[in-house]
Amino acid sequence: MKKTFRLSRAGLVLVAVAALTWSALPAQAATGPVSSTPAAGTPQLATTGTTEQVRQLAQCGSVMYAVGTFTEIKRYSTTYDRNNAFSFSATSPFQVTSWNPNVNGIVNSIAFNSSCTEAYLGGQFTSVDGTAVKNIAEVSTSTGAVNTAFAHSASGQVETLLTYGSHVLTGGYYTSINGSSANPYFTSLNVTTGKDDGFLHLSISGNYQFPGVSSNGTRVYNQQLSHGGTLDLVEGDFTSVGGLSRQQIFELNLSGSTAAVTPWTSTEFDGDCATVEPYYVQAASWSPDDSEIYIATTGYHPYNMPTGQTPRTGLCDVAAAFPATQGSVSHLWINYAGCDSLYSTAADASTAYFGGHERWADNADDCDAPGPGAISAPGMVGLSPSTGAVTFNPTRDRGLGADDMLITSAGLWIASDNLDGSSRCAGAYGYAGICFLPYS
Repeated sequence: MKKTFRLSRAGLVLVAVAALTWSALPAQAATGPVSSTPAAGTPQLATTGTTEQVRQLAQCGSVMYAVGTFTEIKRYSTTYDRNNAFSFSATSPFQVTSWNPNVNGIVNSIAFNSSCTEAYLGGQFTSVDGTAVKNIAEVSTSTGAVNTAFAHSASGQVETLLTYGSHVLTGGYYTSINGSSANPYFTSLNVTTGKDDGFLHLSISGNYQFPGVSSNGTRVYNQQLSHGGTLDLVEGDFTSVGGLSRQQIFELNLSGSTAAVTPWTSTEFDGDCATVEPYYVQAASWSPDDSEIYIATTGYHPYNMPTGQTPRTGLCDVAAAFPATQGSVSHLWINYAGCDSLYSTAADASTAYFGGHERWADNADDCDAPGPGAISAPGMVGLSPSTGAVTFNPTRDRGLGADDMLITSAGLWIASDNLDGSSRCAGAYGYAGICFLPYS
């Protein structure tokens, strides 16, 4: 069954780099692929009778952080009251910490200062640790208390945070943030004051218009920093960025005094998908050497293409690879999910991993049913970086969908939900919301 609304989040792991004060860089992973046996003892969403979700996983130092929309976390027989944010040890036995900022609404994203002593939270909320805030806040990673010296008010929900040097790169639905309306939707905030520091000045505007299209507003939704630490992929609903034509996704060069849109683009991102899903590039990831970019999309099927018409074309409901060459590029390969959504991706040297609500891979010749050559691959799949062929197929409960994938030097973390009791990952039960597939 097709969902018509979905959120996703691409996670980032933190490591120190010499060229920056620090940065939220993805870890250089082991060769891979990861094990098809989940690590035991990771926390999971408790059974509360409602659907709850982990939206992002991020590691800072030796601690893993999870944010989303939930009220209880369970590890073995112990249940912890945690509202929308918690942390635990990144290594076995994955013990849940006492950190409990008690956020009263959904947390979409988390980022950190250089010492991991402070966390930046973004989402749709009005209170953190009993302090009035609006959609953004800086909190202590030891006490959960709000640092009120960091400004804490956005006019709309915050979707994505990434810390780069002295900047918190912040994206979302808002038109003003912390007293500034100069850079709506995507703003660089000073890590200390929370004020707009002007590092991003992109004049992002526009939305997708075609006959029958659902209402869709300008917004920045997701971002992923390159392993080299100077390029940032950004996804969202827009048609113009930095004075250039860009739809669905663009790339920033962060190495200058102000960030600049790079020449990397593709006319393939200008195609329209189903009217109910005009924004469809939900997530992206980098190959370990930054030579390729992988995208995970929703979209159902191309605009005005009958459900039964095959073979599929375009970038609707696909996993795909593009060269990272500076300029206008074309896809290297596309793997069709058969009209099911993909929301997350991560990659190591051997495998490009994709997660979502999908039932199949290699399914270009049918929609909502397995066509000729389709491979059953519910919930997640690993593809060859060079060909896009299925090479890793452990499966997981589909639920709402795998909302985030995070590669660390230890393995692959997958964030998901507990829809209808979903808890199975790689054939094992007891992984509602969080599953960790380690490197052997």
